[in-house]
Amino acid sequence: MPLPSSTTAVSWSVSPEPYDSPVAAALWRAYYTEVSDRWYLLHEGRRTAPEELEREIAAVTGAELAPPTGQLLLGRCEGRPAGTAGVRLLDPGTAELTRVFLYAETRGRGGAALLVSAAEEAARALGARRMVLDTRHDLVEARALYARLGYTETGPHNDSLYAEHWFAKALR
Repeated sequence: MPLPSSTTAVSWSVSPEPYDSPVAAALWRAYYTEVSDRWYLLHEGRRTAPEELEREIAAVTGAELAPPTGQLLLGRCEGRPAGTAGVRLLDPGTAELTRVFLYAETRGRGGAALLVSAAEEAARALGARRMVLDTRHDLVEARALYARLGYTETGPHNDSLYAEHWFAKALR
């Protein structure tokens, strides 16, 4: 059954999800495939090599998104898994937002803002007073989302190979 059109109100829910559940693994695979392919298409005119894709998906387990210092959140649209957002403590007062992703067919329906808001609540529950994140220059939709949600661009907080823009937001 297809999802309602983007002009129709949809029902969203967000709840904690184990980072290693089958649904979380499927969303991680979709997320990583999309951002990796997007980078390779932009820089090398090709998609990610299958062996590299498998190696990198397996290498980043998401264990840092498990309690007591992290949380993975699952967004459901009309009851079906649609996206994720993760949060992990970098230090007692700072959390990092990561793995914000929605399946393409659910984008533009308010789910991303809902997932980020839920991640901010999870970060507060972990004791964080500030949320940071990084993203790439080509992920213009993500950068626009974060700016719209009150994140401001800052200097680097990490040396990630693919990080080109860093954002932060005070959590009240």
